[in-house]
Amino acid sequence: MTKKHITILLVFNFLIFGCASLQPGYETPSVSISSFEAIPTQNLIPQFKIGLHIVNPNRTPLNLKGVSYTLFLENHKILTGVSNKLPQIEAYGEGDVILNASVDLFSSIGFFTDMIQNQRKEQLTYSLKAKLDAGTLHPLIHVTREGKISLTNPQIK
Repeated sequence: MTKKHITILLVFNFLIFGCASLQPGYETPSVSISSFEAIPTQNLIPQFKIGLHIVNPNRTPLNLKGVSYTLFLENHKILTGVSNKLPQIEAYGEGDVILNASVDLFSSIGFFTDMIQNQRKEQLTYSLKAKLDAGTLHPLIHVTREGKISLTNPQIK
């Protein structure tokens, strides 16, 4: 066998096995924030619980392997976290995931410094970025939610 034949064989195998992992008709599951609350801690760093609601519109179960997430306020990274303890979301089903998040202390200092300098600010911009891993046969699920929080009427918009 020549180098050319081996190269063609490798490319052919790559294409066959690469295409075998694709699932025709696969829809990206939807993810929404269902809750956000502070939880008591034993140390100085505040922690929060973030609830995510996941809807699986596919005919196969969604076996989540992991999630990573970051919350930004005014472009400062405030909360980060990861989890690998996630439920299976049944086919055409939905489920909830509760994540524990820790404050990024140094970035938070920059945020509070900006807040002190801009005391007249009436609202804050936020951005939540999450990445859910449903395994090697599925694409990564990227979720970004952005909006504003009013400081005079605290409701997320």
